[in-house]
Amino acid sequence: MSLRIAVLLTNDDTSAFAAHFPNDGQKVVQLLQPLRPDWSFDVLSVKDGVLPRDPHAFDGYVITGSPASVNDDNLPWIGQLLDFIRAVHTARQPLIGLCFGHQAVARALGGQVERNAAGWGLGTAPTHWQHTRPWMHPAQSTTTLMAAHNEQVTLMPEWAECLGGSDFCPIGSMQIGQHFWTTQFHPEMPRVFMQALLGYLADKLDADTLARAHTSLNNAADVPLFGQWMVQFFENARTTNP
Repeated sequence: MSLRIAVLLTNDDTSAFAAHFPNDGQKVVQLLQPLRPDWSFDVLSVKDGVLPRDPHAFDGYVITGSPASVNDDNLPWIGQLLDFIRAVHTARQPLIGLCFGHQAVARALGGQVERNAAGWGLGTAPTHWQHTRPWMHPAQSTTTLMAAHNEQVTLMPEWAECLGGSDFCPIGSMQIGQHFWTTQFHPEMPRVFMQALLGYLADKLDADTLARAHTSLNNAADVPLFGQWMVQFFENARTTNP
């Protein structure tokens, strides 16, 4: 099975810091391409208004993270993305949402996203899996990934099921049908990027938040495993909804 995947780039950070690293779309490709060398990956700059004309244009979609808020109706591209998510859902095309993408799926389909009263999730964070699925092979009861968010899903869409979470982020992962899977966290984000991000944020966030984030980096991220789950999700979804 050779698939064509569109990575929908939503990160609109144009800072000098961001320019030193591959963009989030490229990070996703770097994670998944080695696992499926025969697949093709196209990065589309949704933040610049670029979206497929039809949800069937690709075999699957990944929505990246972003510092933008899915609740910011002043950014025209966010409304366009939400409309496209609804079209992909209607077409039952496979889609994975990462962080902002997780939140965008929730809002597009009737859920809610709000600022977390407990503050920032930053550094590494666990997801304790309450349910396992066929694409989660090999299975693991808890996964750790990078986190960088101060908003999170507080109400899922009517058709969604929570697959896992934590006390800090109860809705850490959602499934909708056999075609949508989302996570609040960042499988595409390497440790070196998070270390650099914490340095960049040193004068922008409070000391306690930064200290917790630095300490959390002692926990290794399950990047290879999660990447494997992602490609297996697409394969499972294409088999279930050919």
